[in-house]
Amino acid sequence: MSIRYYDQHAEAFIAGTLAVQMQSLYDKFLPHLVVGSHILDAGCGSGRDSRYFLQQGFVVSALDASWPLVRHARRLTGLPVLHCRFDEFVAEQPLDAIWACASLLHVPQSQLPSVMAHLARQLRAGGLFYCSFKYGVGEVRRDGRHFTQLDEAGLTSLLAGLPLQLIERWQTADLRPGRQDERWLNVLLRHESVA
Repeated sequence: MSIRYYDQHAEAFIAGTLAVQMQSLYDKFLPHLVVGSHILDAGCGSGRDSRYFLQQGFVVSALDASWPLVRHARRLTGLPVLHCRFDEFVAEQPLDAIWACASLLHVPQSQLPSVMAHLARQLRAGGLFYCSFKYGVGEVRRDGRHFTQLDEAGLTSLLAGLPLQLIERWQTADLRPGRQDERWLNVLLRHESVA
């Protein structure tokens, strides 16, 4: 199970991801929001992205399913980071945006539509939803972690029936040093209001 992996390898994960330069992804996401918007960092890991959003003047909530990562993110950001899974989170007020960077890929493919639908319900009408997946087809297990991979066809299938409209999708190399051969599918979505 992926949560157990992060519980056991939190220090190495933090060391390998905390300093990764994410500006190219922030630059796709943040222009759609006004300063002061409320962002949920879903699967916040070390708290790296939450800290950046706070520094830019956004209101941030954060969650992670791994206790060691939650503790680190709390120390890094000063936020009351929640220890919960995606499907356990309920927003007190509709969110302006969700940032799920390299996190939803750990949800089994069979559960991904319901988990994304649950998260979408936490957004206000017109709210923004960013997520990213390793580029590929199907599910793989690697080093004690589960990965649901997506390509363009898989994304189209996933979005069918969800109240999320595609704004943009693009591929990037992995931003971590020495991992540029790994490809990622980045997805920017908007919550559609239901008439």
